[in-house]
Amino acid sequence: QVQLVESGGGLVQAGGSLRLSCVASGRAFSDRALGWFRQPPGKEREFVAGIERAGGTYYADSVKGRFTISRDNAKNTVSLQMNSLNPEDTAIYFCARTRRVAFYATYDYLSNQESYDTWGQGTQVTVSS
Repeated sequence: QVQLVESGGGLVQAGGSLRLSCVASGRAFSDRALGWFRQPPGKEREFVAGIERAGGTYYADSVKGRFTISRDNAKNTVSLQMNSLNPEDTAIYFCARTRRVAFYATYDYLSNQESYDTWGQGTQVTVSS
């Protein structure tokens, strides 16, 4: 069984940067796509970014050009580098593992929460204006 643990959240001023990390314990992490989601205050959880096993990346329009997702399979880690943060990025950020073992994935698959079977507990990111 895989467990995911996020870290790196915190309070940052608008325009600043944060790097989130998600470490997996257990097996079955490097053989499939991974993703980051976020849940802003009072809103539904939404897709942020996803990365294929093959390394291809996908982003929500709201973060494209500012956020970068990456993975290090040797360290069982997926990261999210967040630059040019604004108050609208304030949310709890979750990493997640997809259900399907595959090299490739589509945006529609990665952006669908039903595609994921394992979630971290979340880390809070707060951006002040």
